Amino acid sequence: MAATLGREQMNDSDRVIGRVLSVDNFRVFIKIDEGLHGSYKSGFNDIYEIARINSYLIIPVGADRVVALITRVSMKEEFELDKNPTGITLPTSARYITATMLGTIACQEGKERFIQGVYNFPSLDNPVWYVTEKDLGYIFDEKQEGNTITYESDFYLPIGTSPSFPGYKVKICPDQFFVKHAAILGNTGSGKSCTLASIIRNLFRFDYNGKVLKNAHFLIFDTNGEYKNAFLPDEDPLPSDEKLSEQNKKELHQINAYYYGGEEEVKVPYWFMDWEDFKHFLRPSEGSQAPVLNRAIGLAKKGHVCTEKNILSAPQHQDITEILQASNFVLKRMTSENFKWAPTNDLIGIGKDICNINTELGNKILELGAEEKYNNALLQTPIRKEIQELYQAECEKENLYQVTSEQNIDLPTWFNYQELCINYIDDAIRIEGKNNNKISEYISTLRLRMHSFLNDKRMAIPLMLKDTEKCNKEVLPQFIAFLLGDFNRYYLSSDSEKTPGEGNDKKNFIEEYNTNSKQKKPEQQTNQIMIVDVSQLPFEVLETVTALIGRLILEFVANFLPEERGKYPIVIVLEEAQNYIAENRDSVAKLVFERIAREGRKYGISLIVCSQRPSELSKTVLSQCNSFIIHRLQNPDDQKYVKSLVSSANADLLDQLPIIPQQHAIITGDCVRTPVLVKIDSVSPKPNSHNPEYVGQWLKDDLSIPYDTTCKRWLGKPYE
Repeated sequence: MAATLGREQMNDSDRVIGRVLSVDNFRVFIKIDEGLHGSYKSGFNDIYEIARINSYLIIPVGADRVVALITRVSMKEEFELDKNPTGITLPTSARYITATMLGTIACQEGKERFIQGVYNFPSLDNPVWYVTEKDLGYIFDEKQEGNTITYESDFYLPIGTSPSFPGYKVKICPDQFFVKHAAILGNTGSGKSCTLASIIRNLFRFDYNGKVLKNAHFLIFDTNGEYKNAFLPDEDPLPSDEKLSEQNKKELHQINAYYYGGEEEVKVPYWFMDWEDFKHFLRPSEGSQAPVLNRAIGLAKKGHVCTEKNILSAPQHQDITEILQASNFVLKRMTSENFKWAPTNDLIGIGKDICNINTELGNKILELGAEEKYNNALLQTPIRKEIQELYQAECEKENLYQVTSEQNIDLPTWFNYQELCINYIDDAIRIEGKNNNKISEYISTLRLRMHSFLNDKRMAIPLMLKDTEKCNKEVLPQFIAFLLGDFNRYYLSSDSEKTPGEGNDKKNFIEEYNTNSKQKKPEQQTNQIMIVDVSQLPFEVLETVTALIGRLILEFVANFLPEERGKYPIVIVLEEAQNYIAENRDSVAKLVFERIAREGRKYGISLIVCSQRPSELSKTVLSQCNSFIIHRLQNPDDQKYVKSLVSSANADLLDQLPIIPQQHAIITGDCVRTPVLVKIDSVSPKPNSHNPEYVGQWLKDDLSIPYDTTCKRWLGKPYE
């Protein structure tokens, strides 16, 4: 026993490469022993590097071992004064290391393991050791104590290798990566989309004790049309070196991705919009236009419900109230024209309209407007009393439904946008303009804008502004299931084909897309990745569509019962996130995704934010991200901003951002055991993010630009 202890102590002393000269909160300054003249030291089992950037050092402190990352190596010449004034003393070179302390290898529950953070700091003149394979096993979490995985906390999913130690995989904890939001940042061409695709592929490839993922829900907003090639590749155009292997085909079949995109194919019904969406879309002025628009939308939604339930609408209620409250003079004016009774007077029109809902009440109003009752208060008063009684009975019936504009304006219920532009906006003007005769003039620009959107295919097609199909009115559950990849699992069955003549011959727009799509649609299997290709959406409607989809998903999960929340995790990927959550631009998308960043965790919704300009993104969203994968960043503003987001202990490591090569990244945050530079695993097939071939294309003899076809498509004209 004594011999063994002596051998261990001898081995430990042989590991010493230097001494600690200074210590601050997270850095140590080390002087390498003068006896070491090279960059390596021979050990008991191997030859070890002692001073290389991004390598590790071990600092023993009591029974623990502090792990430090080398971030700076320097050499200085030192002069020694000689007492003999006539002697000549040559300078000697001393080598120094600056290292950042990352964590501690300590014994917990009888087992050694690496833990983040430092609680026992080294003292001055503390010995410093080189790192051994055993230490690297703890740092990279090689699972020395067994194969049991705790999914919530273990770092088990490999996503790449360490450039400094190629034999070791860098692993993350997927739960920590997703649950607290993550950001993938870097310049264009640095490898962000390949990194995301690689992580997702590794996630599905991993062997979960003999099980595979079956119910994942990824929603990718694909701004550049890149990810279809990564998860739903068309094998014919693939080059020979990228042909799919049988293993790749098996993995992609398991993922079962679904593509929602194409020219004029991405649609989100306008009636799913709430008041904030409509304000951003139609841009009414706050003072005069917004109250009228709010009332008009409420009337339109209420009008649809009233028609379905056969009850009076808000304008009809107002008409009856005016009749009952009118003086004899006003009543005479309502039934006359040029001081004579008019057969098409207001009361006749109101009565005919009310007859569609309540025949008895409508006939009484028609009787009140008849010629024989004209300007005769003695005959009109009893009729108005009967109208009052019938109206009260109608109101009691309506109380059972509790239909009010305030209750349903934000609910995703159908209404007719064309009717809103033509009729309900006028009803709202009449209601709001009782005390302001100029209200109609103030609304003219809003009315013009509403009509222009109706006739602008860039707006009308994606938001379905002209849609009046009955089959689309109750499509909310199918649409959310479609976005989450569950439409074919829950709504596609052997008897789902529509049979003409059975009252079921019209397919809703989701079924139409699903039928026309050439993608395979296996029943009872979730499309675990939904790619929403927004690259062909007009910029004017891009924010509205993405915000609407994000809010629908958030409100859907927010309406789960408390015991169901978090049971159905969803990951939303914002590719080129500066288009949705720019800090210096107010937008409805920014409001929605900031809300998801703040509240999503309790509902099981996670964000992955991908961007090449982190300094332009919403501070609220990025401040909620707890994991960062950072590729090369050359803009000084972006570098400074990223450093402000992560721990200051990582500042030295982040100084490498301008020189990180492609496919490499720095990972930091809760998802990884320790901040580390990693070479991301290659992925095949890759996202379609290849750079244009300028010279190669310019050298072609038969390069033909489709001028006519492109312009016809641009102008909405037929083309082949």
